[in-house]
This record gives sequence, structure tokens and C-alpha cells, in this order.
Amino acid sequence: MELDLLPIELAGVKKERPVVIAGPCSAETEEQVMTTAHALANNGIKIFRAGIWKPRTKPGGFEGNGEKALPWMQRVKQETGMYVTTEVANADHVELALKYGIDILWIGARTTASPFAMQEIADALQGVDIPVLVKNPVNPDIELWIGGLERLNQAGIKRLAAIHRGFSSADKKIYRNIPQWHIPIELRRRIPTLPLFCDPSHIGGKRELVAPLCQQAMDLGMDGLIIESHCTPDMAWSDAAQQVTPDILDYILNLLVIRKEIYTTESLTELRKQIDECDDNLIQELSKRMRVAREIGVFKKEHNMTVLQTGRYSEILDKRGSQGALCGVSPMCVRKIFEAIHEESVRQQLEILNM
Repeated sequence: MELDLLPIELAGVKKERPVVIAGPCSAETEEQVMTTAHALANNGIKIFRAGIWKPRTKPGGFEGNGEKALPWMQRVKQETGMYVTTEVANADHVELALKYGIDILWIGARTTASPFAMQEIADALQGVDIPVLVKNPVNPDIELWIGGLERLNQAGIKRLAAIHRGFSSADKKIYRNIPQWHIPIELRRRIPTLPLFCDPSHIGGKRELVAPLCQQAMDLGMDGLIIESHCTPDMAWSDAAQQVTPDILDYILNLLVIRKEIYTTESLTELRKQIDECDDNLIQELSKRMRVAREIGVFKKEHNMTVLQTGRYSEILDKRGSQGALCGVSPMCVRKIFEAIHEESVRQQLEILNM
């Protein structure tokens, strides 16, 4: 996957990891915005975020101040020198954000999930040179995420970045939005030049989870963090539980361990050779297993048997999961691997039955 990208370079913003964007969930009052902005600026934050329009799950909640709050963002720029960013969800938002000099736009998870909305925003940004950050869609669909990025890129937006904010789930877990780290990792593999931010506030949903999620994002090599910070979090009009004070944010950032992205030694090279040998052996064993599966497919065809034998499938999953646990591999990981292997075995046997 290739996008026509340019680096997001902002004067005064260091290139070292992590680039930090911080500010309240919502721009509630001018006093709240300015108090938070000055505190963050005093702690070295260079990019200020605040929600001007707030998409809410149900009507009746605070949905943002709209255009009324945009002059407050202008004041933040004038008094602190910070760049300012806000979320846009349609062409009208884009027009107003540009009118009031917003420096960076971001697109929320609900909007990314709608190709119609993404195309509307892309059309509104034709001919505009502005950095745009795209959050993952609410559902774990990497193609939808990439599709949104492509729409913007085709409209001429070259300063793009992605934001990992986790994925919605009906299951109640420790996180507000399940991280599913493998999805942003796959996005990085497909588009290596695309900057990748993490939103620990929306993944965690609780302020006590922000610090460990920030560290995990750094350990995975992400480029930046976008964190909700409020001068009085407990009094916030939206998402109070996941916001931290500017001083707590400063404490969290100072404790981060930033590891080198590329560091190769002779011993690491040797260990990677061992990994390659293991992978080669796995492929050879997998090929052998599929050969046996095809022979079983021939037997089933000759004896007029169905391909899927549910009892045998359950036996395999249970037995291999237990073996994995004894060998230090999580049963869930083993189950996923053997589900994929079984799916391929069934596919090959179906081919034989239909020959």
C-alpha cells in the first residue's frame, strides 16, 4: 500500500518520539479552555486539542459549543503559541475550522466508518494543505481505515497521520475500547511512512489506564500520543473519567521510557536467524499437514462423508489449546492458529470433493 505522503513538520515541535497533542475532550467555556491551555503550554506541550463539535451516542448530552468556541482556539494560538486542532465530521465543520485558522484537523472514529462522510470531507479539503489525523473506525476494519486515508490522499492531502483509539465491543472489558494492537501494527506494516498516534484516553476510558497505555504505545514504536487533559477533570462536561490534569500528564510523560526503534547487534542477528529457521520448519510442517488433510479429503469423497466433522474439530481445538498452555503459549493464541489451519484444511478438502 502506497500513499503520496509528506512529513508533518511543525515549527518548534520536536521530531523525537512522542509528539504529544493534549487538551480537553470538549471546549466548554473560554475560561476552561484558556486555563488548560496555559497550564499545558507551561509544561512544554506544543499542540492543543479540544472538541468543538461533539458527536454523542444519544441526544441530550453536551454536543459542543460549535462556532462559538472557535475564537477561543484562536486565543490559545495567540497567547501560548501552540498549534490547535479539533475534530471535523462534515464539510461545514471543515469550512469553519479553516476560517478560524485551525492548524490541524482530526477525523473521529464514527466518521471514519462512513465512506460518504469521508468523501464529503475529502471534497471539502480539495486544494487545502493542512495536516489531517484519521482515527480508526469504531469497528476493527483496517480496510475501512485505509480507505478513509486514501480518500483524503486522493483529494491532495499529503500530510496525513493515523490515530489508534481502540475498537468498540459489546463485551464489557477493562478498556472502554479494545486496543487490538495487531491492527495498527498491520497498518504500520502496510504504510510504513504513515505517522501513527495513540489515543490512550479513548482506549482506556479511565485516567488510571492512561500511563500504562502510553508506555505500551511507545514500546510498539508509535510516533505520538493524543491525550485528553482538563484543568478540573472531575467537572468536565464530557468524558470526565478519562481526562487528566496538565500536571498529571506532565508526570506521565516524564516517566515514559522511549526505546530505540532500530538497534541491531550480532546477538540479535543470531536470534533472528533462529526465528527464521523456526518459521521455515513451521511452513514445512504446515505443508505436510495439508498433504495429509488432502488425503483425508480423498477418503471422505470415496466414502461419501461430509468434510466438516464437528466432533473431531472440537477435539483438536481443546487438545492443542491444552498442549499450548503446557508449552508456555496461551490457549487463545493456539486456538486462533488452529482455527486458521482448520479453515485451510476444509477449503482444500472441499476442492477435492468438487473435482
